[in-house]
Amino acid sequence: MKDRIYVCHTYYHAYVAFLKELHLRRERGQAAGEATLLLSTMSNDFEQFGERAKATGLFADVISFEEKREDYFPELASFREDRGNIVFNMWQRIRFTGRYARLEAPFIPVDFREYGDIYVFCDSDPIGYYLNRNRIYYHAMEDGLNCLVHFDAARYDNRGHFGLKAFLSKKLNLIFVQNGYGKYCLDMEVNDISAIALPCPYYREVPRQPFVDALTREDKNLILQAFVRDMEELQKRIAECGEAGEKRNKILILTDPLCELDVREQIFKDIVAEYEKQGQVFIKPHPRDVLDYRKIFPDYPIFDKTVPMEMLNFFEGLHFEQVITVFTDLKGIGFADKCVRLSHEFMDKYEDPEMHNQNKRIGIVEKNEEV
Repeated sequence: MKDRIYVCHTYYHAYVAFLKELHLRRERGQAAGEATLLLSTMSNDFEQFGERAKATGLFADVISFEEKREDYFPELASFREDRGNIVFNMWQRIRFTGRYARLEAPFIPVDFREYGDIYVFCDSDPIGYYLNRNRIYYHAMEDGLNCLVHFDAARYDNRGHFGLKAFLSKKLNLIFVQNGYGKYCLDMEVNDISAIALPCPYYREVPRQPFVDALTREDKNLILQAFVRDMEELQKRIAECGEAGEKRNKILILTDPLCELDVREQIFKDIVAEYEKQGQVFIKPHPRDVLDYRKIFPDYPIFDKTVPMEMLNFFEGLHFEQVITVFTDLKGIGFADKCVRLSHEFMDKYEDPEMHNQNKRIGIVEKNEEV
């Protein structure tokens, strides 16, 4: 029996897996290399990250997972057609759940039954269907820091008769509902249960900050070794921050993979235009943001998007007066005087509020944040 496996879909997921493994190594006195890191290519291009992660020695193995989206299988489309009432629609969903799991099976690169603990980030992806239909127990993991505070995906995706759908998933395993409601989901690790408006009884609070606080300089260097593909370029950006600090305020803008690309471009042009009045603007693209910011903003310093923003905490002397974002949770930032999350009211100016304020659709009112 192998120890653990982490199923990751983003760089942030992999970052949390590193934090958990380093914590376990300290807590249990275990040697490095006792877990497997499984990197799904479905929604993220990890490039050479897997090779760098393996080279750290923290994981026994790092494996690529060619996970397939629903639209990869044309035969699933008919199961999504509206049949006119909940009974027929639910029957279609039951059939969809079983078929999707079977179609995904050939692309699974490991035998999950060989692992003692399985940690799955974002089990709403195909891996969640596969594990539940194959009766394999796992631990779900928060997709992003405090993401359920800002978007309760399980309730939003299943609004309308949510209680019935949760029962059919958790108790009968006829359909699949993510984020703790799957029958074979043992629990779901979240950073802060108290901040979640409608918590699930299967949530388990595991704060991230103590893991970060316990990191040694050696631990931080190991993480940077894996995640920074061009340390020279990163150090150059950090040096530019220091030079700017001698002259004016430094403002970091974190992008988000929002809406359509043309609208997204206008959003960040407007944000840059507003905040450059207050100081020197730096841009850190989101890892899943495909907009070419170097082309759009050729005269602005831009950080490598593959480096999770939390890792900027690891550089002594790096400091910003403000960090600005639209939807990214900023509670993990320790390198700025003020953090501003523009949130839904800001986005209302660019698209129909129904497209981005999912919490409002399930009865949760959310306000802009300034920390």
